[in-house]
Amino acid sequence: MPYPAEYQRATDHFAEFLGDARDAAGFLSRHPAYTMVQGVLQTFRRRVPLCDAIRFAQLLPVGVRALFVIDWDVDDALRPWADRATLADEVRSLRSDHNFAPDDAIALTAQVLRRHVDTAALDALLAELGPGAQAFWAP
Repeated sequence: MPYPAEYQRATDHFAEFLGDARDAAGFLSRHPAYTMVQGVLQTFRRRVPLCDAIRFAQLLPVGVRALFVIDWDVDDALRPWADRATLADEVRSLRSDHNFAPDDAIALTAQVLRRHVDTAALDALLAELGPGAQAFWAP
């Protein structure tokens, strides 16, 4: 059996995802989009238990999945859900000197994510994770 197309075209799919994030945020390149998306993913994963975070990661395209898990200290304490402004500040705290994430970075990333995943599976999982997770990934 050949290895799955998801892995054969992982770089292309990741570039498409970042291109969509770039366009959604109005950036001129994928570089600030990369930091914005990574900040959003890290902000989310800090609020869900490890087993649920892995279930979430399994829904992501390969490149985004890798970005979700990079630099993860799984021993960090879970953080509580917070209002959108507080979460947006946390997104911008990643590489803060080079982070240009707009105030609506989470919503923009959610819109992009939904174009690249099985939304029915995503919504089903988010329903299990609760209102904080659902609100976080609402476009």
